[in-house]
Amino acid sequence: MTTADATATAPASSSEAQTSRDLRLESLTKAFGSFVAVKDLDLTVPRGSFFALLGPSGCGKTTTLRMVAGLEQPTQGQIYLGDDDITDLRPFKRPVNTVFQNYALFPHLTIFDNIAFGLRRRGQKDVDGKVNQMIDLVELGSQTNKKPAQLSGGQQQRVALARALINEPEVLLLDEPLGALDLKLRRQMQIELKRIQLDVGLTFVHVTHDQEEAMTMADTIAVMNGGVIEQMGPPSELYENPATTFVANFLGQSNLIRGEMASGKDGELVVDIHGSKIGVSRERSRVHDGAVWVGVRPEKVYISATGDEEESGDANSVVGGTITDTSFIGVSTQYLVKMPWGQELTVFEQNTGARKVFSPGTTVDLHWSRPHTFVLDANQDASAGVETVDDTP
Repeated sequence: MTTADATATAPASSSEAQTSRDLRLESLTKAFGSFVAVKDLDLTVPRGSFFALLGPSGCGKTTTLRMVAGLEQPTQGQIYLGDDDITDLRPFKRPVNTVFQNYALFPHLTIFDNIAFGLRRRGQKDVDGKVNQMIDLVELGSQTNKKPAQLSGGQQQRVALARALINEPEVLLLDEPLGALDLKLRRQMQIELKRIQLDVGLTFVHVTHDQEEAMTMADTIAVMNGGVIEQMGPPSELYENPATTFVANFLGQSNLIRGEMASGKDGELVVDIHGSKIGVSRERSRVHDGAVWVGVRPEKVYISATGDEEESGDANSVVGGTITDTSFIGVSTQYLVKMPWGQELTVFEQNTGARKVFSPGTTVDLHWSRPHTFVLDANQDASAGVETVDDTP
């Protein structure tokens, strides 16, 4: 699925003057021999937004970032900042800076001198004052005289960020910047990066394979697959109403159940899945006839012992499942439920303590609200976007 004239949503505070310096990619393509890494990409990133390119390894996101940075030359297409064509500019002549996963700090210099390096190299005045402003921004005031090896991974990341921001780029590119951090620190840095982006008001373009990372920080996410954008929009829109099976599976988890369109009226469609009638609105259905995938997120599903729950008016239900596995995963319990047609569905239930935990072997029914249903084309691969161990970078 290709995307033409894809445009991210600018923050509400952006003005017309700011949007005149949007980052625009037009028909951008990059081929390495016979392999096309990025295919005819059209994309506009509004100035001042936090934009994420999300996708698995090999999808083209890093290649796209490297073309914007000037580290790769496009096979065809143009890159603009506002009205300025920067496609052929050398990297150091672009108003763009990049923060890499490995930080690339100078080990023999202090934190202060690492941040000051670029300004001193260009012979700028009042270096100390600008460095101190950056140190305050990234909250490293007590670390200025230390060397990088004396800092934690998160602190080193902040130094790399300050060193990039002090050069006052129009666009900051972030290439998997949190990939080397452990989970707890990575989550802390996600919040910090968003805070810093809001403080400085620059355009951030963030490349990541981590769905949580993208959804936590970005105003807009473009999900890439095979060199093209599958879907783009605010995180909530992509998660709640995915356009393809790839997006449904890569951005979180989804239950996808084979069905057949049965009937519909007054904006409501009905799908038959193995004898159960499932309602869905036309706005949440990508196809309106024939074979389909009926989708619902695991945390949207309510599980009940067979016969215990009365169906509400807006509920979709499938009955007669058997719990095959119960896993405690901290904030929630994960159930695997084998349905009469042989498919295992996943259910997440928050561990509030208000309900008992169902044991394997229990016969159950599954219910979810109709507005949480989405429908996709059955010609798409139901396993597209499902990460395996081999997919993990």
